[in-house]
Amino acid sequence: MGKPMARNLHEAGAEVTVTSRSPGPAEELAALGMNTAATPRDVASASDITMIMVTDTPSVDKVLHGDDGVFAGLSAGKTIIDMGTTKVRETRAWAEEAAALGAHYVDAPVSGGTGGAQDGNLTIMVGAGDDVLPRVMPVFDVLGQNITHIGDVGAGQVTKTANQAIVGMTLAAVAEGLTLADKAGVDPAKVRQALLGGFAESRVLDLHGGRMVDRAFEPHGRASVHHKDILQALELAEQVGIDLVSLKTNLELWQKMMDRGWANLDQAGIIRAVEEE
Repeated sequence: MGKPMARNLHEAGAEVTVTSRSPGPAEELAALGMNTAATPRDVASASDITMIMVTDTPSVDKVLHGDDGVFAGLSAGKTIIDMGTTKVRETRAWAEEAAALGAHYVDAPVSGGTGGAQDGNLTIMVGAGDDVLPRVMPVFDVLGQNITHIGDVGAGQVTKTANQAIVGMTLAAVAEGLTLADKAGVDPAKVRQALLGGFAESRVLDLHGGRMVDRAFEPHGRASVHHKDILQALELAEQVGIDLVSLKTNLELWQKMMDRGWANLDQAGIIRAVEEE
């Protein structure tokens, strides 16, 4: 998702410097006229705002720390924006590190998938102090349409965690409903079409339900990533002292996908785990 986001910023007139863990994405963006850097440290040194878009919390940690990390190139007045889905506790700790350097840290995870990144209509959930909003909102206005300042640092990640929990359970509900229809001898495609006009209507039923009906499981969003996000949501639930029973049950389906070797299927592939029940 980082590649189309960088492209949109470049096309909006921003001076963009990119680096990537594998050379391909950076080379593609360089061909469009963007600057490239060897390391995250070099990006931070060259930029007022450094944006991070990687898969998980350990990856963010690696980008931030070490001799070639963002913190090594950060100076007072600069801003880091993490736009991935990252653990809340670590996010707040890294914000404290940035503040100690006189810099700002913003968590702004997104929803909308690769299509939303390409079209510049992502949903962006912002955790930041009020003082840094004027600096980052012009960036978000290029990347998204539904942009909400949730609260202070960490609030964006709490919101994204809730989003992933809701989406994960909705995916399972759609898969179970369509499987129920199929086993009862009714065409799942027609059931889905009928439900799109009622209270069961949702983007998940529309997009992922369509993929389930078509058995189109090439990845738009990988099952392995959602498995990680459900684990992350349950970890946060434990930290705040609540027991999310339905989410624990939902995890069993995502875990089955991992165990069956379906980690790289689209999230809609969860219907295969349901069909095995």
